[in-house]
Amino acid sequence: MWAKGLGIMAEANAILTAALPRRVLIVEDEVLIAMVLEDILDMLGHVVVRTAGSYADADIAIAEGGFDLAVLDVNLGQQPVYPLADRLKAAGTDIIFATGSHPDSLPERFRADAVLEKPYAFQAVETALARLS
Repeated sequence: MWAKGLGIMAEANAILTAALPRRVLIVEDEVLIAMVLEDILDMLGHVVVRTAGSYADADIAIAEGGFDLAVLDVNLGQQPVYPLADRLKAAGTDIIFATGSHPDSLPERFRADAVLEKPYAFQAVETALARLS
């Protein structure tokens, strides 16, 4: 009985955590795609604190902090985002990868992370956020 109560409490905590607004860093080099994601996150009640359009901008944003979730475009121009993702994970920041390719193309160390396929859809963003709980 006690274990069942713990399970219910854990489920309630996951629901509450998913409902809390997240402070989001978007790392996306396509302006229109970033704008769509900003709108979806806003509709879901989250706050986009910054959008970085290049690897260098993302590097600065990560150093400055102020967010608890990063949505990372897998390729920023010709630069893969994985070194930035490693830094974020080491700091305990939640990550959602965004890609126009197949999600299985991620390196093995990131296969358990949430992935959004482009173009973004409201339900897909909502589902990816729920996976973080």
